[in-house]
Amino acid sequence: MAGVTPHPNEQWMMQIARNVTMEEWGVLVPGHYLIHDRDGKYCPTFQQIIDAAGVTRVPLPPRSPNLNAYAERWVRSVKKECLSRLILFGEASLRHALTQYVAYFHHERNQAFR
Repeated sequence: MAGVTPHPNEQWMMQIARNVTMEEWGVLVPGHYLIHDRDGKYCPTFQQIIDAAGVTRVPLPPRSPNLNAYAERWVRSVKKECLSRLILFGEASLRHALTQYVAYFHHERNQAFR
């Protein structure tokens, strides 16, 4: 998870772009792809930071919600397997639950390749 906010603005999106492309611990490294929709929150500055890091951006075609099936399936899994079973008391508990679920999800997914 790159971050959570109820109201993403340009400054927040720029910080997220810097976070995910950092050499030490960013999840996007050169050669990876960032698939995103055409929402206005992906401002030109966000796009420049991603491009400068050597990550290939792949914007989805307009009005095509079914093309993002992997992301939609992941969101559905988070809702069904994690969030529907919890009572959350604020943003901190949401962040903790999502962090734990992401670790579990990647651990289970990587078990299949061993």
